[in-house]
Amino acid sequence: MTAEGSAPTSVLLVGLDGFGRQHLLNLQRLAASGKARLIAGASYSDPGPEVRGDIPVHPTLTEAREAGHRPDVVIVSTPINTHRDLALEALEMGADVLLEKPPTATFAQYEELLDAADRLGRRIQVGFQSLGSHALPALEELLAAPDAPGAIGQLRAVGATGLWLRREAYYARAPWAGRRVLDGVQVVDGVITNPLAHAVRTALHIAGARDADDVAQLGTELLHAHRIEADDTSTVSLRTTEGIPVTAALTLCAPEDHRPPWVTIYGTEGHAVLYYTEDRLEITPNREAPFNAGDAGEPRTLEFERSNLLENLIDVRTGEAERLLSPLRESGAFMRVLEEVRTAEDPAQIGEEHVEQVDSGPERHPVIPHIEDYAARAVKAPSTFSSLGAPWAAPAATSGSLALPGADADEAQTVAELRTGDDISPTDSPRPFLDRVRTRGGVLVSDQQPLDHTWHLGVGVALQDVDGTNFWGGRTYTREDGRYIWRDDHGRIVIRAQQLDDDAHSQRLAQQLEWIDRTGATLLREDREVTVTGRDERSWVLDFRFALAPAVDRGVSLGSPGSNGRAGGGYGGFFWRLPALREAEIFTAQASGEEDVHGSVSDWLAISGRFDAAQVAPHLGAGEATLVLASADEDPWFVRYSGYPGVGRSLAWDAPVVARPGEPVARRVRAAVVDGLMDREAAAALGAELSTAPSPTTR
Repeated sequence: MTAEGSAPTSVLLVGLDGFGRQHLLNLQRLAASGKARLIAGASYSDPGPEVRGDIPVHPTLTEAREAGHRPDVVIVSTPINTHRDLALEALEMGADVLLEKPPTATFAQYEELLDAADRLGRRIQVGFQSLGSHALPALEELLAAPDAPGAIGQLRAVGATGLWLRREAYYARAPWAGRRVLDGVQVVDGVITNPLAHAVRTALHIAGARDADDVAQLGTELLHAHRIEADDTSTVSLRTTEGIPVTAALTLCAPEDHRPPWVTIYGTEGHAVLYYTEDRLEITPNREAPFNAGDAGEPRTLEFERSNLLENLIDVRTGEAERLLSPLRESGAFMRVLEEVRTAEDPAQIGEEHVEQVDSGPERHPVIPHIEDYAARAVKAPSTFSSLGAPWAAPAATSGSLALPGADADEAQTVAELRTGDDISPTDSPRPFLDRVRTRGGVLVSDQQPLDHTWHLGVGVALQDVDGTNFWGGRTYTREDGRYIWRDDHGRIVIRAQQLDDDAHSQRLAQQLEWIDRTGATLLREDREVTVTGRDERSWVLDFRFALAPAVDRGVSLGSPGSNGRAGGGYGGFFWRLPALREAEIFTAQASGEEDVHGSVSDWLAISGRFDAAQVAPHLGAGEATLVLASADEDPWFVRYSGYPGVGRSLAWDAPVVARPGEPVARRVRAAVVDGLMDREAAAALGAELSTAPSPTTR
């Protein structure tokens, strides 16, 4: 109720149809409570008296003003391209404004509107309804007490996921639908800025990115599968001035409508998921966190009420509430995102070969296969569709490829991509790696940025502890804590020089790399040499050598979780992340199975099974293949299969290794990549062949 004796707030609604119908229903509720009174409407499309009731309806806001209406509040519920002009006119009438999202079509219009509201002393509430959720202040309390039982620690990242389905009829409903510009007027009606704008705005709010100045870095990846000019499948990659990454992975081309959309809040000790359309919060602390005792560490679901934004605006006007829940000024970060979308190159069309067309006529809609998997990985990494290798997105950042020479250039067969790692998240320790490694028959035998460990990057070299810097990615295992913890300790490895040479039988890559810590200091210099050689029509050989030398005038310690006290966790050095693997046999000359092979020392190791690339690169092949890896070094094998598939040669199994000036740490692994399955006898013969191969000649 309004204060005793005060009159209801008078409201004029511009735009009675579409979402305006929801405003009409809400106004009926507020009228019944005595808080508001709808005095008139301005309709671009009048739904009729059965919806609007007995009020005067004018064709435009200008005509309503000329008719003498002076409302306390004007609601603007019209197409995006009309928002600026109508809101300015409402302010000039002396009204406060409830403005539907997005507030304006350009950042310049947004700033103009801000200036006008300040100059005239009026309020503008933006219709991001999710910001009225009582789950948001509950989240703020949760993050404000990171060490409390059942908490998720300190805020680390925020991700928004929206997997919706829209049909042809959705874009046929209005001339502006799916347009970036209409008749020379900015519209910007894409998945980021309209249907799933609430997901983006809510994620920004949680991350503390509200004002325009809260945004430090920003990028978008815009695509569409519908026959429109705006985006319908996109990512937003943003970093706040406080260093919090915010990622949105959104599509209107999912195989089904995944409602509700959600925002994931990643903490250092767990995560929470907010289903913002339902005001439902699911909190999952890490069970290993030391303060999570008993029920405090169990997942729990909380449900909340929601404050209505129009009612909140009225309450601020009457003094019953202190602040607006969605003030225009706090849409600044979102408007930076909208401006990035508006000024970006036109969205790329996703090729028909990557899309499944479902139904026909008005019900027709495109489906992007595996879009759910790509969205999940993009948000968790965080990453982009391109970096994840989606076949319908732009190519990832590479420095070339490795190919088996043929009789002529046209017959050369690419067997791996050379990723620079420049597009990898800082917390995944960016570094160069071999991506999309495949057999001669096209079976993919490597993975990168998988959902279970987004810092696993194809085939390469990584270490979790180099003088205290994490060049592996993810959490760090420390002896002091006796567990994995999130630390601001991630480094990156960059390419300083590269050369590719080939002859009639092989191709050789030589790279000079620098290992740089978080302060920008170079700890190590690496010389890496990779050679690919055709063996026969079913197989080829990868020869991978690296040498790590200090870049400082002292010894540099190379360690692992194993050397820091985690039993069996001696991973680091050469590592090969595999895609999904089924019915696999893992063996050496002396041992069989993951448990026995893991931690063993032998000249060779074989993995033979069915590689399934469906969630990694569905456009590449799945099938039976065998990897035989050989090394003369005395390092143990690191093997994983039951939890995730991967194999490596452990450089620091249970004790650190020191690279000293003039004494680099050098290792070599040779691997045969073979189509089909191999038994122990055939693998042993191949392992012996690889083990006795001479070192390649330096060119």
